[in-house]
Amino acid sequence: MKIGFGSDHGGYDLKLKIMEALSKEEGYELFDYGSFEGERVDYPDYAKKTADAVVNKDVDLGILFCGTGIGISIAANKVKGIRCALLSDCFSAQMAKEHNNANMIALGGRVLGEELAIKIVKSFLNAEFQGERHQKRLDKISKMEEE
Repeated sequence: MKIGFGSDHGGYDLKLKIMEALSKEEGYELFDYGSFEGERVDYPDYAKKTADAVVNKDVDLGILFCGTGIGISIAANKVKGIRCALLSDCFSAQMAKEHNNANMIALGGRVLGEELAIKIVKSFLNAEFQGERHQKRLDKISKMEEE
């Protein structure tokens, strides 16, 4: 599975820790769309780069980080075809994939500890979309993007 990563300065350290943890797992190819040195940057730029990679199918999923996860998730959701869930617990991570087929998630580097963040990411990655009644709802969301 190909996973794209993006962050601003507030989420930079957590991004690196998550990437390091996933690099030890089998089956993941990791792509970093920046920021690259923890410098002060604008999160919409990195949300867009990563979201574009997801929409263009360069990667299968995207994981974003900013200070709270709020701003970067809002920015990502402005890209047509993106369903980015802001996560702070494992149950929501599982449901984001199983019910909403989220193709991106966002985490707050200033609000989550490393261990919890790793558990959240793994909960999301290990879940599978359940389709059926949930697909009908996603179709309605897609229709909203067209209006």
